[in-house]
Amino acid sequence: MASKRVRLAQRRKSAGFTQETLAEHLGVERSTVGRWESAETEPQAWLRPKLARALRISSDQLQAALDDVTFNQARPSERMNYALKNPASADLMVVAYLHEQLRQLDESYDQASSTSLLGPAGHVHGQVRFLRENAGNPRVRRALYEVQADSATLMGQLVWDVSQRRDHRAPLTYFGEAVDAARHICDPSTECYATLRMSFVALYGEKDPERGVVLAQKAAEVARVASPSLTGLSLLHVAEGYAMTGALSECEEALKKAESQFDRVNADDVAAEYYTANEFNRLAGSCYLFLDLPERAEPILRMTTRALVAKKKSQAIALGNLTLALIRQGKLDEAAATMHHTIDAVELTRGGGGLNLAFTAGRELRQWRNEAWAQDINDRLLALMAAM
Repeated sequence: MASKRVRLAQRRKSAGFTQETLAEHLGVERSTVGRWESAETEPQAWLRPKLARALRISSDQLQAALDDVTFNQARPSERMNYALKNPASADLMVVAYLHEQLRQLDESYDQASSTSLLGPAGHVHGQVRFLRENAGNPRVRRALYEVQADSATLMGQLVWDVSQRRDHRAPLTYFGEAVDAARHICDPSTECYATLRMSFVALYGEKDPERGVVLAQKAAEVARVASPSLTGLSLLHVAEGYAMTGALSECEEALKKAESQFDRVNADDVAAEYYTANEFNRLAGSCYLFLDLPERAEPILRMTTRALVAKKKSQAIALGNLTLALIRQGKLDEAAATMHHTIDAVELTRGGGGLNLAFTAGRELRQWRNEAWAQDINDRLLALMAAM
């Protein structure tokens, strides 16, 4: 799968450099600049200040340009081309090719913008469905069901992100497709994850916490036989649904049940990487914010934002919630600084969760709209809206 740093290349051109002249200015080979822009490598730390000065940008802006990677569909292999023309001939090598394409896209979810991933993911998903519907070998068909369940889940996530969490029908259709595919091959972990994604739509899109709780509880029940990690993650969203309705005792009981799942996680748990202390803290902080307890949410969210540096979309959500916690305690200087960090993260990833929280925080800052610092934030939000 080919990749490129479009924003970095644009910065170079805006500064008046070709790859060759920038390389000469920095004292490196032209191919080195080419590898930076194709996302094969990154500039070494000692060279970054000089590169930032050459491009007339700050070190933070340079890092954002380096983090902004766009992925393009690689040219299919001859075997893949033949299978698409003769789908009954698809074999496990073709399935492995598609699975690798999907894995790379999924690994990029927390770093790249959903808009840049949607096209390649839709292309892979369409190929998977077509081949699964026409596969002649039962083993190949089953393997394609596995990939379809994963690709449908990813498509639901991406479509919802790109719609800024306004389109509920299309994501739910994809998640329903993932559930059906997972049930066809008796895969409770994938079924749980897709069901949990449905609960996200109810909680954060439809603003229906009761339905969100029901779906998250259903996900926890499905996962209980297969994955303590997914069980714990589901229970965290049960807690968040209760928090949205102001049910403190039910929320904290669900948090306790979720925390107890950590003791059951083992090396064989397929979802262990998704259920971490950072994820627990992010959701616990969100719960206390919904319960109108910002003073309890703040320290949890501060710790979480520092720990989620590598997961940009999750960090954007934590930063947005931290901004809200600070605003609601009247800590305006800290809230303004955190708000700028939130917008930085959203500009990089275009994640729907972080975007919605940034605009929610912006609305809560309107009472100070005559202040210069609040006007600066409003200008950035307007620019962000225009760029979407």
